[in-house]
Amino acid sequence: MDDEYLLRLYIAGKTPRSDRAIAELEQLCVEELGGRYRVEVIDIKENPTAGKNAEILATPTVVKQLPLPVRRVIGDLSETEKVLIGLDLVPVRRN
Repeated sequence: MDDEYLLRLYIAGKTPRSDRAIAELEQLCVEELGGRYRVEVIDIKENPTAGKNAEILATPTVVKQLPLPVRRVIGDLSETEKVLIGLDLVPVRRN
């Protein structure tokens, strides 16, 4: 699979929890997806319309926008395997 993933991480303000979610998602992407991703961080406190349009009920929430189908994982992103499966992400092959 050579598709680039578009991931949107929804957070609610600059907090230790949102910082941890950003770091965990970035680490997962670097380690598992190589260069096949783009991450957009959306703070729903600064942009409540984006949160409403995406139907975000809790944060952090990461949404895989592309490739379809859209998938989402809410909450703790520290369990890599759970996030990969939940978002239907295919890791790069390692030699």
